[in-house]
Amino acid sequence: MSVTAELPTTTLSELPVAPPAYDVKDLSLADAGKRRIEWAEREMPVLRSIRERFEKEKPLEGLTAVACLHVTAETANLMRTLKAGGMKVVLCASNPLSTQDDVAAALVQHYGVATFAIKGEDNDTYYQHILSALEHKPNFTMDDGADTVGIIHTEKRELIENIIGGTEETTTGVIRLRAMAKDGVLAYPIVAVNDAQTKHFFDNRYGTGQSTIDGIIRATNVLLAGKFFVVAGYGWCGKGLAMRAKGMGAQVIVTEIDPLRALEATMDGFHVMPMAQAAKVGDFFCTVTGDKDVIRGEHFAAMKDGAIVSNAGHFNVEIDIPSLAKIATGEPREVRDFVDEYVLADGRKIFILGEGRLINLTSAEGHPASVMDMSFANQALSAEYMNLNAKTLEKNVYGVPQEIDTEIARLKLLSLGVGIDTLTEEQERYLASWQEGT
Repeated sequence: MSVTAELPTTTLSELPVAPPAYDVKDLSLADAGKRRIEWAEREMPVLRSIRERFEKEKPLEGLTAVACLHVTAETANLMRTLKAGGMKVVLCASNPLSTQDDVAAALVQHYGVATFAIKGEDNDTYYQHILSALEHKPNFTMDDGADTVGIIHTEKRELIENIIGGTEETTTGVIRLRAMAKDGVLAYPIVAVNDAQTKHFFDNRYGTGQSTIDGIIRATNVLLAGKFFVVAGYGWCGKGLAMRAKGMGAQVIVTEIDPLRALEATMDGFHVMPMAQAAKVGDFFCTVTGDKDVIRGEHFAAMKDGAIVSNAGHFNVEIDIPSLAKIATGEPREVRDFVDEYVLADGRKIFILGEGRLINLTSAEGHPASVMDMSFANQALSAEYMNLNAKTLEKNVYGVPQEIDTEIARLKLLSLGVGIDTLTEEQERYLASWQEGT
C-alpha cells in the first residue's frame, strides 16, 4: 500500500490554505488529467452553470463531504462544483478498477481535492482509502454503492452525530440503503439520486448502454455483429445495453426474473429465456442486475468454447467466479489486458473480463460526460437541498425533488438549443377542470 502524503505548497495551483492529503499513483500524471477534465467539462454545461451560481452564492459553505465515487474526469467536475459552493470535498474510489490515475493526480495537484484512489488497488487498500477519507470527519456523504454509509454504520458510528445527510448515485446503493431504512438502522437521511428521471432515464440507459459496449470492445476487439449477446437483467441499464448491442448487429437474448420486464423485453423484439438456456447459446454475456450469483457454476458448465463473460453491475458479485475457478484446470491466464482465460477439463475456454468488475470503467472510461452532466447536476443540487432541509428530514431514503429533476431537464434542453411549448392559460384551465368533456 502506498503511503499517505502531504504535498508541498510550491507545486500546487488553485489550492486552499493547506495542501490536501492524498494517496494517488503518480502526481506527474496531473497535467494529462487536467486536460482530460477540461475535455469532459465541454460536455457538461448544466453542471457548469450550477458551478457558476454556486461560486456566487456559496450554498454549501461550512460542509465537509466524503465522496466515494468513480474517480473519473466527470467526477472531477462534480468535485470542482461542490468546492465552488463552499464545500470541502474528500474523494475516494468506489471501485478498485475504475480510477483514472491521471484524473486523481490532477485533483490533488491542480484542484486541491484530497484524493485517495489508485487504479488496481487491492481490497485492503480500497477500504483503507475509505477510512482515510473518513478521517476528515464529514458531515455529508456522497456514495456510489453505499460502501461509505455501510462503514460509517458498522465501524465508524462516532461520526454519525456530525452527519446531516447524504446522496447515493447507484441502483445497487439505493437497494442497500432502502433495506437499512426498512430495518430501522439508517442513521441519517439520504437522497436517492439514482431515482431521478434525469439520472436513470439517461445515465443508466444511454450511459451504461454505450460505455459497456465500449468496455467490452476495448477489452476484446471481438466483432459483435452476428453474435448472441446475453443481457442479464432488463432494468434501465439492461435496456440500454440490449439496445446498443442490437445496434451493433448482435442477436440479443435477455434473461429476467420479473414477468413485466420480461414481457417488455419480448415486446421490444428481444429473445427472452432463462439463463440455463441462454448459457448454451451465448457468445457474450453481461450482467446488469444488482444481485449476486446471476451466472453460476452450472451456467459456466453449459457455455460453449470462447464464451466472453462480463459485468456492468456495481459490485463484482454478479458473476460467481469462484465456481468457475473450481471447474477450471489450473490458474486463469491473462491473455489480454482485463481478459482472463479459464480452461475447463474438456478444453473449452471461458473468458472473464475485468475480474467481473464494472467493465465500462475497468477497460473503458465510463459514461460519456454529456449524460454524467445530468447525474452530477442531481448530486450537486441534492447536496444543496439536503443542506437546506436536513433538520426537517427523517432518517430515510428520499427521492430527488421533482422541481430539481425538471430544472435539470430544462437546463439540458437549453444547452442543446432545443425549445419546447408551454401551456396556454386555457389549456391549463382545461387540464385542471372536470366539467369540460366531449
